[in-house]
Amino acid sequence: MPSELARYIYDLVGRDTARPFSPHCWKVAMALAHKGLDTSTAPTRFLEVPTVEGGVSKTIPVIRDGETVVADSFAIALYLDEAYPDRPTLFGGEGGKAMARFIERWSQLTIHPYVTTAAIMDLHAMQDAENAVYFRQNREQRLGKRLEDVMAARDAGLGTFRASLEPLRSMLFYQPFIGGGSPLFADYIVFGALQWARIASPYQLLDDGDVVAQWFTRCLDLHGGLGRKVAAAA
Repeated sequence: MPSELARYIYDLVGRDTARPFSPHCWKVAMALAHKGLDTSTAPTRFLEVPTVEGGVSKTIPVIRDGETVVADSFAIALYLDEAYPDRPTLFGGEGGKAMARFIERWSQLTIHPYVTTAAIMDLHAMQDAENAVYFRQNREQRLGKRLEDVMAARDAGLGTFRASLEPLRSMLFYQPFIGGGSPLFADYIVFGALQWARIASPYQLLDDGDVVAQWFTRCLDLHGGLGRKVAAAA
């Protein structure tokens, strides 16, 4: 356990602690790097989440910043902007916060369901034996079908998924990032979802020539290539 006054993030991992995969934890990792804050990592598996900081949250990410503990990726980003106003902003003001809320909802309703479909068996394979049992039981109860049956729909759904990204694709013809000329937390929200897929599964969600794929590459290069510290699934 890191020291009580350190800054660190509880980061979701599977069997390999060097391959954090959670989209929500990646949002926070990018936000911390955006702020230029040195942060340690506490690798955490699914069954360990209830023990994090005395059970402060049913999910992670959770960060400890000295004596302050914050759960939920969006709440963490808000905290970072408020606690470190002298460092680069994650939102650029109240309008940026409102925009990021929209992007968060859009990502979780548009991107996350298809990534779940495409990568569900790969995510299961990333877990150790005990956590794999939990993952299968939890996800099959949530999704109402076997993991194998969820993944069986991915090829048929790929075209629809790619078409669903057209609003983002069209916007990126005008500007390099969702945040405009430089990234904001809204970028990290969508990046986290696609990074989740990249780390978990070799299944190709995007054509290399897609402007969304090109934007994702730019995001991988941010903050000294932080997003590339974990290799893509092979």
